[in-house]
Amino acid sequence: MSATTTARRPRLQRDRPRLTGRAAVLLVALTILVFMAAVPARQYLGVRGRIADLERQATELEEQNADLRAQISRLNDPVELERLARACLGMVAPGEVVFVTPGGLPHITGC
Repeated sequence: MSATTTARRPRLQRDRPRLTGRAAVLLVALTILVFMAAVPARQYLGVRGRIADLERQATELEEQNADLRAQISRLNDPVELERLARACLGMVAPGEVVFVTPGGLPHITGC
């Protein structure tokens, strides 16, 4: 081959447009699929967020249940019941003498 034949050849002009009918149909179909997939994806993410909230709420409720169970076990103790009766209700055991001051009973926390 000579130098003149190895020189750059001019590009061939395409007679057809780059976006053919088939490509346009494929593009429209893909666009429709993307929009159809967006709704379930958004719902999926919303449900995942709701599940996370419910799991967090369940954990908090389990902690509250544990606290309440501990409080129930404390209230079944006779010593704790006596302490609460004396502190909150101002009760005394039979035979004890009570002196009430003009200020009344002091407020004791834990009642």
